[in-house]
Amino acid sequence: MFRAALARRGAAEDFDALLAADASWRSLTERAEALRAAQKSSSKGRPTPEQIEQLRQLKDEVDQAQAELASAARQRDDLLARIPNLPDPAAADGMDEEDAQLVRTWGERPKFGFEPRDGTELGSSRGWIDMARGARLSGARFAYRIGDVALAEMALYRFVIDKLTSRGFMLVLPPIMVLERAMYGTGFLPTEESNLYHLERDGLYLTGTSEVALAGIHTEERLEEDELPAKYTAFTTNFRREAGAAGKDTKGMFRVHQFDKVEMFVYCVPEQSGQVHEQLLAYEEEIAQELGLPYRVMNIAVGDLGAPAAKKYDIEAWFPVQQRYREITSCSNTTDYQARRLNIRFRRDGRLEYVHTLNGTGATARALLSIMENFQDHAGTVTVPEVLQRFGAPATLGTPATG
Repeated sequence: MFRAALARRGAAEDFDALLAADASWRSLTERAEALRAAQKSSSKGRPTPEQIEQLRQLKDEVDQAQAELASAARQRDDLLARIPNLPDPAAADGMDEEDAQLVRTWGERPKFGFEPRDGTELGSSRGWIDMARGARLSGARFAYRIGDVALAEMALYRFVIDKLTSRGFMLVLPPIMVLERAMYGTGFLPTEESNLYHLERDGLYLTGTSEVALAGIHTEERLEEDELPAKYTAFTTNFRREAGAAGKDTKGMFRVHQFDKVEMFVYCVPEQSGQVHEQLLAYEEEIAQELGLPYRVMNIAVGDLGAPAAKKYDIEAWFPVQQRYREITSCSNTTDYQARRLNIRFRRDGRLEYVHTLNGTGATARALLSIMENFQDHAGTVTVPEVLQRFGAPATLGTPATG
């Protein structure tokens, strides 16, 4: 059953290798224990010269067996760390981004009587988004957001935080530097190591999402059943190397190394996680609809899930300049994958069980880029959604920034 499920993700051979490594470890464990027992038995009484020599040989064998056992344990643990979560039967089949299944679409795409401009290009022309100065300061894929755009972006995050806290999410402002245990526990190590910023001198990692901190908030803890579901939302600045995105979105603000994000995170009992997953998606759709963004919902293919997720939905907003939908949010059901690695359980009927964890995007600046493309006029003025104006955004993005 496990092999067949992992085969959908292309991980059947890894599973076979894990079973072989585990069998080797078990065999070496038995041998090491037998040698230690023989060593203990032989050490009783006053040994003869011949027995002393035998004891020396036996000690060498024990030392060798222990070294082989340690090596086998490392190999088994390394393989286990790379085994992804079992996919949900309802997750889409396939190994690539193109294999995602369309769930539904919402909204009408705008029609322009002029050539619309890319959000970053439009922002750069008005001085709202400055990639050149960002590059001069920090290198490629960094940006300044200035003036009205900065106000609109902060309003976006405040709007989403307000909505989520009204739905029972507890707001958290967590650390953005974490120890290796947190990265391993959430599944970003070892498979995503190339995308992480590692501060080797301090033994810390910069997080690429507050999912890490929100999952880690209950590490090694025991929750009570009546505490679940426990819902958190966080606002953090995040960091990603984008190592797997060479040549993609290199000129704009769509894919940058540093970005801000509102995140949702839920702990629940196992039988609730499917329903909670659909609810997180509903919150994401509600946000996109209130912003007025045309979008589609995609059920992501198993080969494109990422190690922790059993099932994932993406919401892709319409970007008129590119004439295609692009991801602005995602939400994942990671079942008990992260809970097992972080040892987070709950009490039910006197027994301890692993919780299920889920995560979802509230908002990033990608939503603002889609707003700038969908709601611009021929003069380059952008009408800002009314819901953002209530949180300090200007009614329009039209006045060039100064400075």
